[in-house]
Amino acid sequence: MPTKQKAETIQLIKEKLEKAQAVVLTDYRGLNVAQVTELRKKLRDAGVEYKVLKNTLTKIAAKEVGIDEAIDNYLEGPIALAFTYDDPVAVAKILADYAKDHDKLEIKAGILENKIIDAAGVNALAKLPAREVLIAQALAGMQAPISGLVNVLQGSIRNLVYALDAVRAQKEEQ
Repeated sequence: MPTKQKAETIQLIKEKLEKAQAVVLTDYRGLNVAQVTELRKKLRDAGVEYKVLKNTLTKIAAKEVGIDEAIDNYLEGPIALAFTYDDPVAVAKILADYAKDHDKLEIKAGILENKIIDAAGVNALAKLPAREVLIAQALAGMQAPISGLVNVLQGSIRNLVYALDAVRAQKEEQ
């Protein structure tokens, strides 16, 4: 039977897992305090919460939330979880970039929409463009047909103006 403090911790982890759009599990062994502090600052600036939680409590909370039991395979050793509530790509980019510079940081797995993705999936997520870029690309795609229609309509009006100008020039010559 878990103690009251453990039950509260499990409830806190459950709330974080339910609210988060994405969670990335990292093994931070080998990073010194300055490096972990630098990583935490980068993540905090992006609105990401980086927590070291007990693996057994995280397993219980994940099971209660309905996350695949495959997460048990990744919750071994010292694991830190990065919770993002906004942009799943941002947390993946920050951690992947940091892992390139610091060999000791290992991305173990991720949770995206209550589905487990492996480290390769997290790295693929990191390669996606930022949210703002994706929105701009979608809007540009929607705007293109409208722009084409406007150009076609303007072409007809432009041709009418040219024809009227030619008639005017012809009348002036007579």
